[in-house]
Amino acid sequence: MDLSEKELLAGAGCLDIEVLGAVYDRYQPKIFAYAMRLLGDECMAEDCVAETFLRFLKAMQAGKGPRDYLQAYLFRIAHNLITDIYRRQPPPPLELDERLQDHDLPHPDVQVERTILQEELRAALYRLTPDQRQVVMLRFFEGWNIEMVAEALQKPASAVKSLQHRALAALGRLLVREEEMEEEYVPGTRNRSAIAEVV
Repeated sequence: MDLSEKELLAGAGCLDIEVLGAVYDRYQPKIFAYAMRLLGDECMAEDCVAETFLRFLKAMQAGKGPRDYLQAYLFRIAHNLITDIYRRQPPPPLELDERLQDHDLPHPDVQVERTILQEELRAALYRLTPDQRQVVMLRFFEGWNIEMVAEALQKPASAVKSLQHRALAALGRLLVREEEMEEEYVPGTRNRSAIAEVV
């Protein structure tokens, strides 16, 4: 089904089974990838996806679902679920998501460096505020523009820009701190490009 967001929302509002299936097919992979990057655990990411769509369906049945911006609404549900997980338990062990690896890199040292950067970035993301983390994930991993992120967070674009600035500054500080604890690296040689390398 090649429907626009408005058409999907209209059909979902009528609880059209085919349209609800199309909503799931279109957004499930994106929600899963988002949850996987933040949770680092496939079972937890799948549970997050299932709960996200269950809450969406319940909202539509109750007539309380979104009127506009379906994608932003679904990501907001997933974000809230992930934030609740972070509050209830410590972060899971940092395991590299193999789907984020570049297996074609020419030299093993480069792959090891990239793996280290990915693990450091995920650890640093855990230490941001929930809103800062969501801005970074949506802007740099999902490729959303400021206006789309503002809708997902239900904040003005100026607030999103401020959150992005503070989040990147915090990530820079956290990554510098990691570097300074590693004897093999000269402080400041890697942190400037770390986010760009990983995303």
